[in-house]
Amino acid sequence: MAHIIVVGNEKGGAGKSTVSMHVATALVRMGHKVGALDLDLRQKTFGRYVENRQKTAQKEGLELATPDYRDLPEIDKDSLKPGENIFDHRLSAAVATLAPDSDFILIDCPGSHTRLSQVAHSLADTLVTPLNDSFIDFDLLAHVDGDAEKILGPSVYSEMVWNARQLRAQAGLEPIDWIVVRNRLGAQNMVNKKKMAAALNKLSKRIGFRTAPGFNERVIFRELFPRGLTLLDLKDIGVTQLNISNVAARQELRDLMTALNLPGVTVNF
Repeated sequence: MAHIIVVGNEKGGAGKSTVSMHVATALVRMGHKVGALDLDLRQKTFGRYVENRQKTAQKEGLELATPDYRDLPEIDKDSLKPGENIFDHRLSAAVATLAPDSDFILIDCPGSHTRLSQVAHSLADTLVTPLNDSFIDFDLLAHVDGDAEKILGPSVYSEMVWNARQLRAQAGLEPIDWIVVRNRLGAQNMVNKKKMAAALNKLSKRIGFRTAPGFNERVIFRELFPRGLTLLDLKDIGVTQLNISNVAARQELRDLMTALNLPGVTVNF
């Protein structure tokens, strides 16, 4: 069966689509077959990213490693039995279509609480939660006291992941490997950064996730999207000399892929 990677949280602007595109294309570059879905049916940032990539490849005559992206199929409402949810059927149909020819299926979730997101989380073998290094984002996982030193209890997103874990356990499936990815880390070892690290360390032991380093705030990520490119494509488009920032960003991607510890994946870029 295809290993399902879900990239999700319930807040926009945390870098989910950037992480999704880089993880998916890195896997394809390393020889794996990857299917891809975007559950943000309104904005479709991940889907747009793939579309931009396909246009760039066609326009410039390039062969760019690209995941097999699909839109969710439409379902005839009249075919549903009483009580069945149309979104459940649309997602299960999409996964069923991709699964036979995929080693991995990557699902990018919207930055909000939706039925599709709930169901996707219950399908996750690996759950990747990008988080800006801020207590505003941390509040999705847990509530803390005024000094940000004591965890008062889990928050809405953690509770959704807990429910997804319960559903998987009831179905006899393997537990979710949950990785919280710290995006936009500050270069300096500031007080907030230390507090965030301490809070995540405490919380990880209470609710069961691993932490991994993500991507720093870099101009290159904003520049890559319109052409659908990733850090691994720069040489393909004629960039022969990477600057220090690009080299550092590439290492961040390498570290992230290593930290995910996906089955059968040897990071070799």
